[in-house]
Order: sequence, then C-alpha cells, then structure tokens
Amino acid sequence: MKIALLGYGKMGQIIERFALERGHEVVLKISIDNREDLTESNLRKADVAIDFSTPDAVISNIYTCFDANVPVVVGTTGWYGQLQEVKNECLSSNNSLLYGSNFSIGVNLFFHINKVMAKLMNDFPAYEVQVEEIHHTQKLDSPSGTAMTIAEDIIDNLGRKSEWVNELVGTPFEDTLTKEQLLIESHRIESVPGTHTVVYSSEVDEIELKHTAHNRSGFALGAVVAAEWLHNKQGFYNIADIFNFK
Repeated sequence: MKIALLGYGKMGQIIERFALERGHEVVLKISIDNREDLTESNLRKADVAIDFSTPDAVISNIYTCFDANVPVVVGTTGWYGQLQEVKNECLSSNNSLLYGSNFSIGVNLFFHINKVMAKLMNDFPAYEVQVEEIHHTQKLDSPSGTAMTIAEDIIDNLGRKSEWVNELVGTPFEDTLTKEQLLIESHRIESVPGTHTVVYSSEVDEIELKHTAHNRSGFALGAVVAAEWLHNKQGFYNIADIFNFK
C-alpha cells in the first residue's frame, strides 16, 4: 500500500518504520512545518492515510481525506465530541474511516477484559471502581482517549455508574463525587508512554486490571495493521471491529 502520514512526530516516525518493514510505501508526510502540503491532489497519491496529529488539526485532516476519497485511520484523540458529525459525513459521502483511542493489541485485549469485569461486578456492589491513567507530560488531552474508552465501557456495563469525572492530578479539583460518578485520575509524568489501571476496592480486598505500555511501538504497529484492514473497505469503523472478540 501507499500510505500518507498525517502527523510526523515521534509516533509518525515509528509508524513509518513499521510500514516500511511490512512492505508499504510512505508517499506523504505531513508535520506542523508543511501543513500546506496536505492537499487533495497529494492525498490521492496514497491508498490510505494514518492520522496521529493533534486535536486541533485532526478534524480538518479527516475532511480533507474525505474530499480526496482516501480511507483514513485516526489515532488522534480529543475530537470525540464531534464523532457523530464525522460519522454522518463519512457515511453520506461514501468514505472510509477507522478510529480508536488506542491501537495496541494488548490494550484492545484489556478493553475486552474490562467490559467482562464490569458486567461481573453488577453482582458485587461492595466494590467501588476507579480508573487511573499515567502519560508523558507532552500529552495534550486529559483524560486520555484510552481512559475515556475504559470508563465508558465500565459505565455501559456496570449499572451503578452513569458518568465519569476527570481529575488531573496537580490541578485544582473541587468536585464531590456522587455514587453514580466514576473517577478518572490522570497523572502526567515525564517519559511515560501510557499506563492504565482499573481498580475495584472493597473493605476486604482490591482487584487491579492494569496495562503498561513499555514504548510506542505497540500503538504504531496496530495503526499499520488497522490501515491494512481498512484498505478497500467502505464505512465507519472502530478499532474493535478488526478483532474477533466473543
């Protein structure tokens, strides 16, 4: 495949390495220094685009891909408030998009286990649940998209939780949590690729589900695998669609 990389920072460069190793060609690299090169004509040189840019650039990037009729894999987070609008445009214009808060295979296994655990906990009300995420200080959004997915999957499967609330540790937090609210506690620490933990606590014990990324390679490889899956497909997809979880 011929691939366009929208966002050529640390993640984009690792994605490029995996793409080349898997026999693909990178025909376009867009960074903050050459945004003017992101045109329909340049995009049409690619079979698929992979976006790991920034929350303020991603929507424009997506729509440019739609205008060029180029399938796009979106790993950028921080835009999900416009998800339905983007989905509607994707489907009405007969385009293709696959998005995910995390493309790591390990994290997607974690997502599935998290849903199963939340369902089980409906029968054990003594356990209180909390989500914790730790990322590098350069991460622009809080909570992480991965933490939001984890929290929303808990809410969808655990009847006693109805919404999540975020605390970015080190900044003012004045909310008093209700029993229906799920806390996502966010930490920003130098050089941490990403750690996510779900903690169920009772008076007698504690259960932790934890995923720790050692580096960005898992995210990058997953993005290339997702691009391979999306190639020649039409529609609006989530990363979970490429897995066959029962």
